[in-house]
Amino acid sequence: MKKNTLFILLISTILISCGGDSFTPKPSGYFRIDLPQKEYKVLEKDCPFVFEIPTYASTKQNINNPDKPCWFDLVFDDLNASVYLSYKPIETNLNKYLEESRLLAFKHTVKAFDIEQQIISFPEKKVYGLVYQIEGNAASAYQFHLTDSTNHFLRGSLYFNNIPNQDSIQPVLNFVKEDITHLFETFEWK
Repeated sequence: MKKNTLFILLISTILISCGGDSFTPKPSGYFRIDLPQKEYKVLEKDCPFVFEIPTYASTKQNINNPDKPCWFDLVFDDLNASVYLSYKPIETNLNKYLEESRLLAFKHTVKAFDIEQQIISFPEKKVYGLVYQIEGNAASAYQFHLTDSTNHFLRGSLYFNNIPNQDSIQPVLNFVKEDITHLFETFEWK
């Protein structure tokens, strides 16, 4: 009986003494992202538009539409992101293209908790459009379209090549959104 009491007392003392400095695991975090210096160059494509792209981005032909040279991806390899761009000439179908653009943006309402719309307007260059900023863990966080309202229509959507997590992609999303804004500011129809 004396040995059992002594054993219980010894175990109790060890457990109590270890309680104050218990191990707490380090919370999980995200990888550090080194964002490149902002520099731009003119896009060299045989398309009815021109704009500046970041020097750290490249273009890649859209594999689903190889016969459409103005359907291409603006690829940010180091940031694991792409902006899918698709150009369509307008005949009498501008409203159809605008509705398709809206529907594609609002497909993300399942995962989004908000979709903000912002008007793009550069009347001196005849560049008009709309940006859809999709808040939440949606597959595409940023979509837009540009048009001159009579001849040209360009649609773009930003995707990250990983599972959508708004918290982890937010710094890169903000960085790429600045590049897309620069695209709008330098955009011109030929």
